Amino acid sequence: MLLPFLLRGCTAKHYVQQALSRTRLCINCCNIRGLATSSGQLFLRRTPQRFLNQSRGTKTHKRKHQNQEDDWKKRNKTVLTYIAAAGVGMIGLSYAAVPLYRLYCQASGLGGTAVAGHNTDQVETMKPVRDRIIKVTFNADTHASMQWNFRPQQSEIYLVPGETALAFYKARNPTDKPVIGISTYNVVPFEAGQYFNKIQCFCFEEQRLNPHEEVDMPVFFYIDPEFDDDPRMARVDTIILSYTFFEAKEGQQLPIPGYS
Repeated sequence: MLLPFLLRGCTAKHYVQQALSRTRLCINCCNIRGLATSSGQLFLRRTPQRFLNQSRGTKTHKRKHQNQEDDWKKRNKTVLTYIAAAGVGMIGLSYAAVPLYRLYCQASGLGGTAVAGHNTDQVETMKPVRDRIIKVTFNADTHASMQWNFRPQQSEIYLVPGETALAFYKARNPTDKPVIGISTYNVVPFEAGQYFNKIQCFCFEEQRLNPHEEVDMPVFFYIDPEFDDDPRMARVDTIILSYTFFEAKEGQQLPIPGYS
């Protein structure tokens, strides 16, 4: 009877000891976890706020830097587009500069270029300035590659402002082949060009001469009466009208009138 009772007591004691051991193990685990949590919270509390802000600021700075780079790339593309467009425009203007300048010179008389065209009403109604006599002399030249014989038929003409005059040049092709020529002109002194008006002229028009052909080329012109009112023309009593013939070739660039 006593033996079974003792065995039961030992077994119960063993179970109690195991339960106590497990209880201690759970308590230790909880303490370790609590310690870790407390340590993490303590670390966050003791870590300076500026370090945390620096890490956040670094990410923000990288984002801003990337945005700036993208913006610079877009701006550079825009600037390059404008530069390319300006370059193309300048190339186009360089090709058009000479003919546009010639038209401007013909309209304004700049650079000693006689004014092209005329006002019919002005020609009919203008009054000659009889007390102002001007001598107009004529000159003819040919380019080195031009084989024509070219000369004025008169050396000089006397007229007054507001009076029309007619002069002739003569051109001859002494070669055995057809030659096409084109001429430029200017007036000296240059300031008088704005008052020298051509009614009819052979300048800037292609002239074809067959072998040994000879032609007369007329120049019908007048000097504007306002010539007499310009103080710069007060001492000008001689004007030189000069023509230069070039052989017309494909791609030939004629010199600018007045600066050839």
